[in-house]
Amino acid sequence: MDDWVRVRLGVVGGTMVATPLPRGAGVLTSLVRADGLLVVPAGQEGHHPGDEVDIALLRGLDEIERTIVAIGSHDLVLDLAASALRAEDPAVTLASSNVGSLGGLVALRDGLCHLAGSHLLDPATGEYTEPYVRRVLGGTDVAIVRLVHRDQGLIVAPGNPLGLAGVAGLIRPGVRYVNRQRGAGTRVLLDHQLASLGVAPDAIDGYAREEPTHLAVAAAVAAGRGDAGLGILAAARAFGLDFVPVTREPYDLVVAADAMDSPLLAPLWALLHSDRFQAAVTDLGGYSTKEMGRRLR
Repeated sequence: MDDWVRVRLGVVGGTMVATPLPRGAGVLTSLVRADGLLVVPAGQEGHHPGDEVDIALLRGLDEIERTIVAIGSHDLVLDLAASALRAEDPAVTLASSNVGSLGGLVALRDGLCHLAGSHLLDPATGEYTEPYVRRVLGGTDVAIVRLVHRDQGLIVAPGNPLGLAGVAGLIRPGVRYVNRQRGAGTRVLLDHQLASLGVAPDAIDGYAREEPTHLAVAAAVAAGRGDAGLGILAAARAFGLDFVPVTREPYDLVVAADAMDSPLLAPLWALLHSDRFQAAVTDLGGYSTKEMGRRLR
């Protein structure tokens, strides 16, 4: 029997690109948000990146052409921006796919998105974003725009019942950790913290237990499936959980050069400079908007 995959669509560099939506919980919401349906023939595991496929459209082409395609690290600010853009102009869509910072840079390199969210720390230099842009994108002409600074820390149960004070506490017997996926900037941060402490990843119970977003990590802790996970303060607050600060980091948008000054992205840049939007971001908790919208490159 054929399988149907819900996808978001956008036009990048004159080519329509399709990005799968998550399966599982919330599929009805995914169906509402989907731009199209991709058929996977019976007996076939799926399609490969770059494959040319047929899509049954659920939205008009004019709407799809006004979709900003963002692929990369998950952040609640992008979710908030998507809602704010649509409230201002229902024809404007910001479609985000959460594949981790590294996956976003690869997607940008391959022409699959307009912008990639990234907060990758380079342990050798202490810099964020730029070293990985050089490594993954080489001499490709891209822009880097600061979105926010945000607080990263351990998301724990209310009252912090295990008394965790930092990453070092994760090696204690009985502490179950909830990790992010390989290539996620948060996982890179954890690995850097562990290396600085001389701790091997396999010393962490649950290091191989992966979730795709900060909210998914928080949901796992809230449901009792784990005791702690590294993530952002806003995700902890969303689930009524406690938070043990670890660091404050920048989160950047890496943008294709031909998209930076395009009419498509103009509403997003205007939104980032809006006092009202910046106030809404601050209200999420754990964010600084001091440099929001500043072009770094």
